[in-house]
Amino acid sequence: MSTTDQVSPPKTKTVAVIDMGSSAIRMVIAEIDDAGHWRRLDRAGKPVSLGRDVFVKGYLSGDAMRQAVKILTGFREMLEGWQIAEEDVRVIATSAIREAKNRDTFLDRVYLRTGFRIDVVEGVEENHLTYLAVQYAVDQMRAQFSRANSLIIEVGGGTTEVMMLRRGKMVAAHSLRLGTIRIEQQVKRSWESATDLETFLRENIRVTQEILNAEMKMESIRFFVAVGGDARLAAARVGRKEHSGFSVVDRKDFNELVARIQGYTLEEIVSELDVTYNEAEGLVPALLILKMFLDSTQATQLIVPDVSIREGVLLSFALGTSKEVEHEFYTQVVASAVNLGKKYRFDQQHAMQVRKLALSLFDQMQDDHGMDQHARMLLEVAAILHDIGNYIRASGHHKHSQYIIANSEIFGLSRSDISVVSHIARYHRKAQPNSSHTSFISLRREQRIRIMKLAAILRVADALDRGHHHRIKGFRLEKGEDVITLYCDYVGDISVEKHGLELKQEMFEETFGYQVVAM
Repeated sequence: MSTTDQVSPPKTKTVAVIDMGSSAIRMVIAEIDDAGHWRRLDRAGKPVSLGRDVFVKGYLSGDAMRQAVKILTGFREMLEGWQIAEEDVRVIATSAIREAKNRDTFLDRVYLRTGFRIDVVEGVEENHLTYLAVQYAVDQMRAQFSRANSLIIEVGGGTTEVMMLRRGKMVAAHSLRLGTIRIEQQVKRSWESATDLETFLRENIRVTQEILNAEMKMESIRFFVAVGGDARLAAARVGRKEHSGFSVVDRKDFNELVARIQGYTLEEIVSELDVTYNEAEGLVPALLILKMFLDSTQATQLIVPDVSIREGVLLSFALGTSKEVEHEFYTQVVASAVNLGKKYRFDQQHAMQVRKLALSLFDQMQDDHGMDQHARMLLEVAAILHDIGNYIRASGHHKHSQYIIANSEIFGLSRSDISVVSHIARYHRKAQPNSSHTSFISLRREQRIRIMKLAAILRVADALDRGHHHRIKGFRLEKGEDVITLYCDYVGDISVEKHGLELKQEMFEETFGYQVVAM
């Protein structure tokens, strides 16, 4: 083989991820390559009582902050030993820091003392990162997942993250305020036995399961994926390794383990299972939560990946903005939006038609709006959901759409993204934004500009299907000095759509400086 024929080895780099959870701060150092593979080089973890402070008092105590800073200072010294570049270190924090009233003070103190900039991730981003890690770990089962319904669940100290997939497509993603530390603080004074704890959990989970059942029947779930340290501990005791990336636990063996340790004291759990006190503290509530969700499904096994949110971050480091990952993510966001629409009985054909027309207009106007692919995705979600307010009432449905979207969870979208989408839907008809619309005025300037542009595009697309008859199949855009002409490919009479365009183009003209004419 000549030198020119040789294949270059994948490029590698050393990176680190620090995860600040409710009960511990953990770090993983790994070597990753541009093909998306990684190899752990080092790991460390220290217990810390961040969640116990926040979930009871609402803020971080001075002792907890000092403890966290001390741990992070030690991690900084380890990173210096590995000579890892600053841009190759990511520090994330989840529910405990996210909910702390004094989190800004804490974040500033950490930065000044350690140099770490902490990224406080929202529940929806936790879901996304966990999903990335799970997909990597169970890649060998992707074909089976695409043919059956599945649930991915992770019980943490402050929240329980749940994702439901129908034949591999995202149906719903929820971040539930149900975590082991939160449960302990809520009920430790009132429960006297393991039975009391189980009764408390069952009642809380019952309400959640009713919500989930409305989105996808729990009894239809075949694959039950349990993520997290507690699930991995159970797998290590009664499961079996089926692949380097995951273990499997039979339902019967899992239930017997839970029944056996349910009445144990903390000391007995430490002794019998050979774990630390920190690992033992939330074990019973976590396994009970998993069992109660498992009981609602037809899954015969638990699939337990050997990954966590940290591996999701490693994957985001490794894969960056690869087209394959972007496409997978985009597809799941859209699937989640469609399922939210179905929940509120939207007109799916009209929504998909408006979506197609809006994206075509966006793509053909790239030079005029200057927005990126993320904005395109937000437009797509808004187009799918713009009319769901009809579920409440047809009159003023644009305002009802805004309310429903703003109070929903859509996989892959942050609260900021959801706010933008809700406002785009709000302004797809009727009045334009003005100084009396406080929710709009309170947004950042760049968000307001993005909403104006995307809502103007959505108005035109909606007008082009005014009669909900899907007569316009597509169009070619031709730009003049002050007029944009849409040469439409259509069937039948589109006079209703042309009239709708005349009524709804004012915002487009004010935003982009063009009148719009359909031919």
